[in-house]
Amino acid sequence: MEHYRSLNTYLKERFGEKVYKLALDGGFTCPTRDGTKDSRGCIFCLGGSGDFSIPVGENVEEAIETAKAVVSDKGAGKYIAYFQSYTGTYAPIEKLRRLYTQTIRRPDIAAVSIATRPDCLGEDVLRLLSELNEEKPVWVELGLQTIHPDTAAYIRRGYALPVYDQAVKRLREQGIETIVHMILGLPGETPERMVQTARYIGDSGVRGIKLQLLHVLKGTDLEKDYRAGKFEVLTLEGYIAVLEACIRNLPRDMVIHRLTGDGAKRSLVAPLWSADKKRVLNAVNRAFERDGLVQGSDYHAAADE
Repeated sequence: MEHYRSLNTYLKERFGEKVYKLALDGGFTCPTRDGTKDSRGCIFCLGGSGDFSIPVGENVEEAIETAKAVVSDKGAGKYIAYFQSYTGTYAPIEKLRRLYTQTIRRPDIAAVSIATRPDCLGEDVLRLLSELNEEKPVWVELGLQTIHPDTAAYIRRGYALPVYDQAVKRLREQGIETIVHMILGLPGETPERMVQTARYIGDSGVRGIKLQLLHVLKGTDLEKDYRAGKFEVLTLEGYIAVLEACIRNLPRDMVIHRLTGDGAKRSLVAPLWSADKKRVLNAVNRAFERDGLVQGSDYHAAADE
């Protein structure tokens, strides 16, 4: 009944039961923060997208149990261990092996999802991910955000588009499921440019996509540009329109892992309408039903976190 495959639909097909994500912080950093490529991080980044993630530290078991308690009101089921913060493959291979092996071998963990960068997937990391993927599904989430070089330079992404292409190629060769992050509403990006990025992601052969509204957060360099009047954020109506346009340019079998996304309200500068998640989801749902992207009203599970 859907024009697209929601995450909820896909998880039920893949695992045969309800599956919940556990947001975990593996204690990583990024090459754009530690001085390797930059020391400022991406222009929009405040905390590595890990506002709600549980620090793992040395005790993997304890962190997972804490994360499970956070979602305990949703009911029992299997879990996806989602290493959300910063770059989840940017560490010595010994640390990665210990962390991900201990996690994936827990009987309550159905899969491991690792957020990382295309330029942080060396041969040793790919071998480890391939080994783990033989035990249980491993998903790699790549932060692409845009295909346009000028925007990529502005946000301080730190790698060129061919690096993404090569990473996707290598991950596909290893049989590792890949999900790509894209931000809608980046400064200077027209709806046409956003659709071009979505189409490129769809054509690259990855399995899933996360579509994220640009948030301006306190303490970021993006906030400085916003307050200086250098760009405007999307309205709710504008966001829904470009969201629909992007989805219509994706393969119908691509899994939509996220349609909105939200950060900590205490840090949000703009757009303030995005803080009311229920209102946003209802508005997106009504628009999707009206425009034939989805029939019925169970779309909501397409947005994770």
